Amino acid sequence: MNILVVGTGAREHAICNSIKDAELYSIMSNKNPGIARISKYQIGNEKDIEGVKKFAKSNNIDMAIIGPEAPLEMGIVNELIEEGIGCVGPTKEAARIETDKAFMRDLFETHKIDGSIVYKVFDNVEDAGEFIDNFDKDVVIKPIGLTGGKGVKIVGEHLEDGDAAKKYVDEIINNKISGHAQVVIEERLIGEEFTVQAFVDGDKILPMPAAQDHPHAYEGDQGPITGGMGSYSDATGLLPFLDHKSYRKAVKIMEDTVKAVKTEADPYKGILYGQFMLCSDGPKMVEYNARFGDPEAMNVLPLLKTDFVEICEGIVDGNLKKAEFEHKSTVCKYIVPKGYPETAKAGQVIEVDETKINDAGAMVYYAAVNEKDNKIFTSASRALGIVGVGNTISEAEEICEKATSYVKGDVYHRSDVGTEELVQKRVANMQKLRFEAGLRF
Repeated sequence: MNILVVGTGAREHAICNSIKDAELYSIMSNKNPGIARISKYQIGNEKDIEGVKKFAKSNNIDMAIIGPEAPLEMGIVNELIEEGIGCVGPTKEAARIETDKAFMRDLFETHKIDGSIVYKVFDNVEDAGEFIDNFDKDVVIKPIGLTGGKGVKIVGEHLEDGDAAKKYVDEIINNKISGHAQVVIEERLIGEEFTVQAFVDGDKILPMPAAQDHPHAYEGDQGPITGGMGSYSDATGLLPFLDHKSYRKAVKIMEDTVKAVKTEADPYKGILYGQFMLCSDGPKMVEYNARFGDPEAMNVLPLLKTDFVEICEGIVDGNLKKAEFEHKSTVCKYIVPKGYPETAKAGQVIEVDETKINDAGAMVYYAAVNEKDNKIFTSASRALGIVGVGNTISEAEEICEKATSYVKGDVYHRSDVGTEELVQKRVANMQKLRFEAGLRF
């Protein structure tokens, strides 16, 4: 089989590493050294749909796996399917579950899907401001479209008060942040966020182990929201603060969403990423992504026991059968250039000792870097993900943290991701919330 992976980052590197017994091709905007060494590649813009089609046709591609969200929004799957190429990724219409936050919220309301929250969509600043003034809780402000995981701002965390929220709404609408002059305003949920990813064949979904991302830039969950500074998963497939009942409820929400998308748009085929908030009364839907999470892909793909290519064929054919995972824990920590996400400078050289990282029992996945003249240069975004795998979260964290020392350069990482102290902080938070609600953890 000739398989094409579209995308440049660590998520795509993890996807490529999971493909066995196939001829691997890739299109990436920079030379990702991890992907380049295992694929026949072309440097090009992933959003250049005609360029991707031309490369796919000239290499007799049988199946394409779409990593990032931007090409999905532009209809890359629609175009490739027309050329007879099977795709792991939703059509433009089905991808609206991520690319149009108003579509997602309306879908929940129309089909009465569990886990919905209070929200409203606005296209003018005055009405939005009135809603913020009259709402009796803190709110979350979200641009309608794609912002690379950096557009969401929360009153009481990133925005000081309602006045700051109204200024941000004005910025979103009048400057068309994300390309849309609209904003979603939602109630702020209190709890612990977690992610469930699933393989989807249009009807059936096969859920993966739960993971928890760490979006804040600095240790102790401080600083601005980023694309994700690291994540962890547990050998149980759950999380220390997440019970089986809540996990199953989240999966049921995703199953109902897939049915609704089929009714309102197209059958959803690909990877569905559900971001949930575990509240005292159960999981609530925060948002969907129409592809693997980054970094969460690096938590689940190294544990996959079922042949990944067989799963992808099942997605394309609408005939998913099984997806089995090792009962291991994982911790991923992102190495990023200093100043990320606000003032990072591109073009700095980093040294990565892959041999020592592997000897430590960890894996490295290259992200937003560029290899040139046998040197690895950073961009202003995340550079690489280090993943440790162990029998427990603590063991995986120790492996991962040791491996980070084998990356040299003007970089930093959140050393607290996956630590016992931070994990227990999550557990204690959920116990407190459930106790206050009169429930037993």
